[in-house]
Amino acid sequence: MIDILRTRRSIRKYKDRAIGREHLEALKEALLRCPSSRGINPWTFIFVDDPETIAALSRSKEHGSQFLKGAPLAVVICGDETESDVWIEDCSITSIVLQLAAHSLGLGSCWVQVRLRPHSKDATAEAYVQELLGIPPHMRVESIVGIGYPAETKAPVPKDRLDRAKIRFNRF
Repeated sequence: MIDILRTRRSIRKYKDRAIGREHLEALKEALLRCPSSRGINPWTFIFVDDPETIAALSRSKEHGSQFLKGAPLAVVICGDETESDVWIEDCSITSIVLQLAAHSLGLGSCWVQVRLRPHSKDATAEAYVQELLGIPPHMRVESIVGIGYPAETKAPVPKDRLDRAKIRFNRF
């Protein structure tokens, strides 16, 4: 696991290659095995592989979602706010587990933050995605994770660049 954390980077460029069924099933299983507060599992995951829909998702935010247009897969991560008061935390966990699982399969990924981000001056990114995919209002959109075979290579962050001042023992 530590090697996955050492080498995973945000990948925003993908090869024009579909993700095979076996990898899709592994990604689905990884999501369904995620931990959640009190075991409520307040989430729903929408796997999108239709290029037109992915292109529309790439326009969900003013900045930071355009790279989705080149991804063969986008996973929209939703949480039911009526089921859990910590749906945000639970869905955030699933977002990163999905990225780590994708990396372990030789896939690249990048997280698009949707919740609390603008689509335009008049609409939120969340409302845009909800309307586009027919997501009911009580199902909140936390993120979209773009996934594909990497068409770019990024070196791991060197160990000596880790900010060790962020670690404290026993007290602040």
